[in-house]
Amino acid sequence: MIKISEFQAKDVVNVANGKKLGNIGDIDINLQTGQIESLIILGAGKVLGLFGREEETVIPWRNIVKIGADVILVRFNEGE
Repeated sequence: MIKISEFQAKDVVNVANGKKLGNIGDIDINLQTGQIESLIILGAGKVLGLFGREEETVIPWRNIVKIGADVILVRFNEGE
C-alpha cells in the first residue's frame, strides 16, 4: 500500500528517451471503480512562476512501466 503523498514525491521518467517529466501534481480516479485512470504532471513554471505554467502532461495508467522506490517509469510519446 502506498500513500498519495509518497506517490507525488517520486520523479516521473520517460523510458522512451530518459527525460524527467516532473512530479505528479494530481491523480485522476474513476469514482465508479475506484481505479486510478491517469497521472497528471504539472507543467514547469515560467519565469519564476510569475507568468503561469506550461501545460499539464496526462499519463494514462496503462503507460506506467514500473513504480520504484524513488521513480515512476512511464512510456510516453510527446505527440499523444
